[in-house]
Amino acid sequence: MESRTLPVPDGLDGARVDAALAKMLGFSRTFAAEVADAGGVVADGRTLGRSDRLHAGSWLEVAWTPKAEPVVIPVAVPELGIVHDDDDIVVIDKPAGVAAHPSLGWEGPTVLGALAAAGFRIATSGPAERQGIVHRLDAGTSGLMVVAKSERAYVALKRAFKDRTVEKIYHAVVQGHPDPLAGTIDAPIGRHRTHPWKFAVTADGKDSVTHYETIEAFRGASLLEIHLETGRTHQIRVHMAAHRHPCVGDPLYGADPTLSARLGLTRQWLHAHRLAFAHPGTREWVAFTSPYPADFQHALEVLREE
Repeated sequence: MESRTLPVPDGLDGARVDAALAKMLGFSRTFAAEVADAGGVVADGRTLGRSDRLHAGSWLEVAWTPKAEPVVIPVAVPELGIVHDDDDIVVIDKPAGVAAHPSLGWEGPTVLGALAAAGFRIATSGPAERQGIVHRLDAGTSGLMVVAKSERAYVALKRAFKDRTVEKIYHAVVQGHPDPLAGTIDAPIGRHRTHPWKFAVTADGKDSVTHYETIEAFRGASLLEIHLETGRTHQIRVHMAAHRHPCVGDPLYGADPTLSARLGLTRQWLHAHRLAFAHPGTREWVAFTSPYPADFQHALEVLREE
C-alpha cells in the first residue's frame, strides 16, 4: 500500500477527483477512478467518490495498492491480416476480440502481441506497453490500424493524428434512421459519471466531431459511412447512442438485444473501413480499405432479406 498527503492547488479547484488525481499523481483516469471507488481518497476527513469536486486548499489523503504494469506477451492471432508492410509502418486488418495493446484488466490477445509473435519489430517510442501504437480501435471493433515500425514514423503519425490530417472512415449499422440522413454531430465526450467503462456526452468533455451519411436503409436500421474528425474513446458509439441510434449489437450503449440476436451479432456493428494518410517515409498519400468480416456480412444479408 502506498499513500500521499498533498494540498489541492488553485488550478484544480472544482476538478473531478479522478481527473485531479491523474494530474497530481500521474495515474491513468481509470486507475484514479478505481482508487476513489475503493475509498482511497479522503479530503479534510471526508471520503470522496470519483466524480466529487475538489476545493483549492483542501488536504487530500490518497492511499492505493500499486498495480503491475502490463507487458506485451507474444501471442499469435492467425486472423489478423497484414494489409501493408514496409520499413516504416505496418497496416493491419484487426479482427474483433483483439485489443490494440496490453492494459490492466485485459487478458485477451493484442495487436502488439500478435505482431511480436509474427516477428515484427516495432518502434520503441511510446510507453513500454504500447510502443509503436499511434491510434487504437476498441477490442470489439474490427478493421484497419497503422502501427509505426520506425521512430520517424511514430513521430510523424502521432503528429498527423493530432493535427487531424488522417482520413478515418468507418462503416456502422445503427438502429433506426437518423434524421437528417446525413449530418454532423459536434458534442464533447468525457467519462460517464457513474459507469467505470462508459463514456458520454458531457459539458466538460473533450471536443468531439463525427460526420455521418446514410448508405443504405433497412427496416429498423441503417448502414452509415462515418468520418471521424476527432478520435475520442468510443466516439462513434457515444455520439450515435446520444442521438438515439446506437450501433446494433452494442448493449453497453443501449442496443436492442433482440435485434442483435436476430442478426447473430455478439459485438457492435462498427468497422474501420478506410484509412488514408501521408506516408511518414515518402510523404506520398496512401490509402487502405478493409472488407466487412463474415459476421457483419451475415447481419447485412439478414437485414436486406427482411
